[in-house]
Amino acid sequence: MTVPPAIPAAFSVLRDGDPVPAHLAGGFAAIGNFDGVHRGHRAAIDLAIARARKARSAALALTFEPHPRRFFLPDAPTFRLTPEPIKLRLFAAAGLDGAVVLRFNAALAARSAEDFVSEILVGWLKVGGVVVGDNFHFGKGRLGTPGMLKEEGTRHGFRVDVLDRVAWRGKPVSSGAVRAALGAGDVAEANDLLGYAWFIEGEVIRGAARGRELGFPTANIALDPDCGLRHGIYAVRITFEGAAHDGVASFGRRPQFDNGAPLLEIMLFDFAGDLYGKVLNVEFVGFIRPEEKFASVEALKDRMTIDLKEARAILARDRQK
Repeated sequence: MTVPPAIPAAFSVLRDGDPVPAHLAGGFAAIGNFDGVHRGHRAAIDLAIARARKARSAALALTFEPHPRRFFLPDAPTFRLTPEPIKLRLFAAAGLDGAVVLRFNAALAARSAEDFVSEILVGWLKVGGVVVGDNFHFGKGRLGTPGMLKEEGTRHGFRVDVLDRVAWRGKPVSSGAVRAALGAGDVAEANDLLGYAWFIEGEVIRGAARGRELGFPTANIALDPDCGLRHGIYAVRITFEGAAHDGVASFGRRPQFDNGAPLLEIMLFDFAGDLYGKVLNVEFVGFIRPEEKFASVEALKDRMTIDLKEARAILARDRQK
């Protein structure tokens, strides 16, 4: 999937209570949290697009922000695969005409399943049809089920498609499975389930300049504190200002030096320039090794030289796929 660097102007984003443009009214909506916009999500999105094209109407994704887990369990870590801005860009890349973003707050959590259908799907969006997964629950107490949604669709006159969970290469696809793979450092597995290389975006900040002192200058990005990616060394592909670069990245606490807050430190191959303040898109292509403490700084530098060679080899093999 080719992800646009920004949300295209033709892609419409509606939020709670926004007027619905004429070209989006009566559209077909895939509904879900869609964290990761993985292959399973894409199956629902693709079906919504197919239904919409046949009916000559718009195809939408209806999603919730923040993730409901963050609302119900505010003190528990929530490893978001795709923050809202990235999720919207993935929707656009999937071919949707727009997205509806509902704020998940106390009012929405208290709304009954029947009211969700009559007030949001019918009264506001006037949907022609919806697509959901077979584990989709909605409304107060999660009492809304796919079966109940089908009954409501019949009563209100809109189509309801319920999809079984998608499997890829014999493995069930889910956001949880992607998080587990990334937590294990298995970015190849995560990327296979996603259908694209998992990526983050962030602004380069000033660090301790230790990489430069070691002869391996890095660009540093602070990730979300709840990021569940395994600490370690990765082969990465970096894009900024329209140019792509290969590189190697370390994510972790730097046990050789300070065991501080987790930081993503990226070294771009064959690049010289000031990156401070620039926003980088970083795709994770392959895992090289866990983060570790070496017997000496010299031993660390020797291992970093090997890491660079391994990253180049991983990225070369990836280009040949």
